[in-house]
Amino acid sequence: MSQRILTALPVYNEVSHVAGVLSELQNHTKDILVVNDGSTDGTAQVLKSFPDVKVVHHNPNRGYGAALATAFEYALKHNFDVLVTMDCDGQHQPYLVQQIAAMVQGADGPVDMVSGSRYLKQFSGDSIPPIERRRINARITGCLNEQLGLSITDAFCGFKAYRVPALAGLDITDTGYAMPLQLWVQAVDLGWKIQEFAVPLIYLDEKRSFGGSLDDAAIRLAHYHSVLNTELERRGMSQRFTADCGSSAE
Repeated sequence: MSQRILTALPVYNEVSHVAGVLSELQNHTKDILVVNDGSTDGTAQVLKSFPDVKVVHHNPNRGYGAALATAFEYALKHNFDVLVTMDCDGQHQPYLVQQIAAMVQGADGPVDMVSGSRYLKQFSGDSIPPIERRRINARITGCLNEQLGLSITDAFCGFKAYRVPALAGLDITDTGYAMPLQLWVQAVDLGWKIQEFAVPLIYLDEKRSFGGSLDDAAIRLAHYHSVLNTELERRGMSQRFTADCGSSAE
């Protein structure tokens, strides 16, 4: 029996990329959901030219984490077997959707989350990531590995596949870019089986903003530590992320 696969894309002001990404994605998968997170740049108009793509609009903008939470809810409500999430800025490759989705039904049993990694191996033509983004990713990835017993290489890649029934155990409350960190803590607490999947490293817009004070690297790193500690406390887990946590990963 074939799996029902939903591919979901959180989208915010991606008018220059959305048509190309969706056109290519439709060559590789059938069921597509776009969560248009309050775009103001004409993205909503472009989406009207894709009648076979389901669109959920957030108005006003709620944040990256909120858009992903909407995708989780949609996949559960409509009884999909696998949810694949990918960004709409050209970083993720539509031709890999079926491959990452298939990994959820692993040879050694179902995997709850297959997480893309841009650092698991090198591909020809890989981009060089912005220095501060790579440093922060390495630090936070190191923290997760040290404190939660993981062995991952990329804490922030948005290209993932989930076993949809497992999503019912999540309680996502962070609406912003730190939401993946809350996800990692909950995945460990829930005993999820996790596997990484190597994907090419592509940066098309190195100056992309996180918004407000989070564009300051030091503030962003401190925020990530705060989100992690809050989630650990909320889940009753004893570990605590300190300022030097993950420093050996740099």
